[in-house]
Amino acid sequence: MSKIILTVSCPVRSGVVAAISSYLAEQGCNIHDSSQFSDIENDRFFMRLSFVSEQGVTQETLSTGFAEIAARLGADFAFHDPSEKMKVVIMVSRFGHCLNDLLYRWRIGALPVEIVAVISNHMDYQKVVVNHDLPFHCIKVTKQNKPEAEAAIMRVVEDTGADLIVLARYMQILSDEMCRKMSGRIINIHHSFLPSFKGANPYKQAFERGVKLIGATSHYVTADLDEGPIIEQDTIRVTHAQSADDYVSLGRDVESQVLARAIHAHIHRRVFLNGDKTIVFPASPGEYASERMG
Repeated sequence: MSKIILTVSCPVRSGVVAAISSYLAEQGCNIHDSSQFSDIENDRFFMRLSFVSEQGVTQETLSTGFAEIAARLGADFAFHDPSEKMKVVIMVSRFGHCLNDLLYRWRIGALPVEIVAVISNHMDYQKVVVNHDLPFHCIKVTKQNKPEAEAAIMRVVEDTGADLIVLARYMQILSDEMCRKMSGRIINIHHSFLPSFKGANPYKQAFERGVKLIGATSHYVTADLDEGPIIEQDTIRVTHAQSADDYVSLGRDVESQVLARAIHAHIHRRVFLNGDKTIVFPASPGEYASERMG
């Protein structure tokens, strides 16, 4: 019996949970995990279920049968096969800590994705990527060639059939057009605990303000720089005795963890866009397990 994930969003109304769970029960499905949330202020209900079809009903059949219920509820919905790995393009510039962390998690199965390409505007990590038997594309970006460079990036994305772009410290601003085209499918890691200390050198800004906590933020990319819906954040304590360089080193560890957690949530269909915010449900049992632990 294979696991199936159902995601649903609709206006808030009574009987939604009953309608969904009754339908799955009628189809011989056994729900293993369920999360739900009602945003009363914005009249939006969100639900994620993980279940198995004990009678072998296919995902397509379930989707066809559920369409009538969804129409009645005014719901957007999708059935997902978690065994189908999401295709991901990673983009990086000259800071490789997030890239290396993602490659390790991917290699041991802790991040169950299919990395279809790594794109960089520098050659620094070509050998690292090629040694993992992954395609590497160096696409230089200048003020003069930015539209052409971005078109080359999109060709890689389209040719590989990538579902998600991960900006693993890719230090170039994407165009409004690309952000709109890939809306909800580009995840960035920002080396700051947003919304504080945006822009250049946020760790230096934090150091100069004498903060006691530094952090990192992973968010979806939008046309508004560093303003996209936040998926994951974390912090680490610092003291007056540490230098700005200490902040950078400590912050890099947080960045790697936060980005990996955001990707993990996205690929397991745990993130719902809700206007300028997100709903992020907890992982189902077993979703953090690695294929191997070394």
